[in-house]
Amino acid sequence: MSKESKNRSGHGRDISFGGFLLRFVAALILVLATYNPGDWSYVDWLRQALADGALGSQHFFVGVLILIGWTVFIVATIRSLGTLGLILGAAFFATLIWVLIDFGILAADSAKSVTWIALVCIAGLLAIGVSWSHVWRKVTGQLEVNDDD
Repeated sequence: MSKESKNRSGHGRDISFGGFLLRFVAALILVLATYNPGDWSYVDWLRQALADGALGSQHFFVGVLILIGWTVFIVATIRSLGTLGLILGAAFFATLIWVLIDFGILAADSAKSVTWIALVCIAGLLAIGVSWSHVWRKVTGQLEVNDDD
């Protein structure tokens, strides 16, 4: 099979930094649109609608869209990384934050700043999860196949 036909069929594609960055931005949008401490998120919009007694179909529609996004990212991440990978990914981000705080690069002086840091790390873990199969193939030459479909 030629390289061109491999690429058209979706096999043989390697991930680039731009591809990873696109996945990270998509994960970050999903995470921050769901909740953020800046008071502009789905959770805040839903809380306000409930408090005002103005819950409508648009709230459910957007909720379903967000749920679909989370399902895609979480299922892909769990299938790609597995339990051990998720633990190692969480440990990576936890120790990275620790190092950045120790060197004075990040300030974790308030609950709000810690929340922002945690949300970015969640997006990073999701981006790694949806990109991992491509990285694994590039590093090892092995194609991951999911047989439980």
